[in-house]
Amino acid sequence: MTATHAAGRKLKDAIFDANQACNEAIKIHGADKVTNATIGVMLDEEGKLATIPTVEKVFRSMDFSELVSYAPISGLPAYLDAVVDLTFADNKPEANFGAVATAGGTGAIHHAIANYAERGDAVLTSDWRWGTYDIICNETGKRLETFKLFDEGLNFNLSDFAVKVDALLKKQKSLLVILNTPAHNPTGYALSSDEWDKVLAVLKAQVSAGKKISLLVDIAYIDFAGEKNFTRAFMKKFSNLPENLFVMIAFSMSKSYTFYGQRTGALIGVSPDKKIIEEFKDVGKYSGRATWSNINRGAQALLVKLAADKDLSPIYEAERNELYQMVKRRADIFVSEANACGLRFVPYKGGFFIAVPADNPAEVCRKLHDDFIFAVPLKLGIRVAACSISTEKMHTLAEKISRAMH
Repeated sequence: MTATHAAGRKLKDAIFDANQACNEAIKIHGADKVTNATIGVMLDEEGKLATIPTVEKVFRSMDFSELVSYAPISGLPAYLDAVVDLTFADNKPEANFGAVATAGGTGAIHHAIANYAERGDAVLTSDWRWGTYDIICNETGKRLETFKLFDEGLNFNLSDFAVKVDALLKKQKSLLVILNTPAHNPTGYALSSDEWDKVLAVLKAQVSAGKKISLLVDIAYIDFAGEKNFTRAFMKKFSNLPENLFVMIAFSMSKSYTFYGQRTGALIGVSPDKKIIEEFKDVGKYSGRATWSNINRGAQALLVKLAADKDLSPIYEAERNELYQMVKRRADIFVSEANACGLRFVPYKGGFFIAVPADNPAEVCRKLHDDFIFAVPLKLGIRVAACSISTEKMHTLAEKISRAMH
């Protein structure tokens, strides 16, 4: 009975499937024996969901009517202002800004793909990627094409990026490019300042020939990538861009505020042209009404309170930093032991995940089940969630993966 364009759609999510298998193993064998390397949430050393105490305290203190009332379709104005300030910190480019509230970072990505890629056209991102990009493209009548994120030496593959951008713009009049950096999912990679310069040079060369390019930067994990102004320094490079090179940034409260299930985020537009920003806000509001009507008011109001209280901000940022340091310690153990046992992995620079290239990821993950280890098989390798593995269980994990691969 479905329409032809929806016929045969069936969601198979490798991440949630792997997590479900892990939870079944925990029921049988106990949590102490099982290593959960699947899910992208922060778990403490006892395997329980780790949250930011001040965020919880403020949220619980809020008036109930503030939590359950409707919000404006575009989002609370104070929330949108706070989102822009928090996204850039001390690195605002010379540009005009606009923002619309979305259902998490996923909603921000949805709006960008829905409104800035022509139906039937290709959207470009890296081959190592979050699989939901593909699903959103399919849902909105686009298709996803990829460039190789790394060359043979596991360095950023600028050459393939430039080739793919050029090839697509020979076929279509405009292009949406998605870059997930810093703390890329699933690899933990981040573009360096020099790599950003080269990427923008490629895009500027294309728009100088009259093409239209939109660039979406997915920063979902940015607050687990390092010091906030260091990780955001690249954003100043978006100053004084050509008018036909439009930058968008996908902001999410899920990781940065341990507010995963409240589904609150925003899409931010950056342009030298105020008319382009007004157009961006208009189409974002339209798409919001057409998909979710409006966004969780309580989460928006919470962010406004946190951002406005100058005494509170350093407290919750310090608490978040403790979580960042915890995942960093775990990742450092994996990196050290992987180097010691000769396990090849993608260069990790921060974030929730580490990636191990593999020719047969599903088989390796099945073999890891012998040791009660559950990781996520991807097309190009295995995703290890450093955010969810205790420090104790992280020891020997690299060696066990290496053994399973052999």
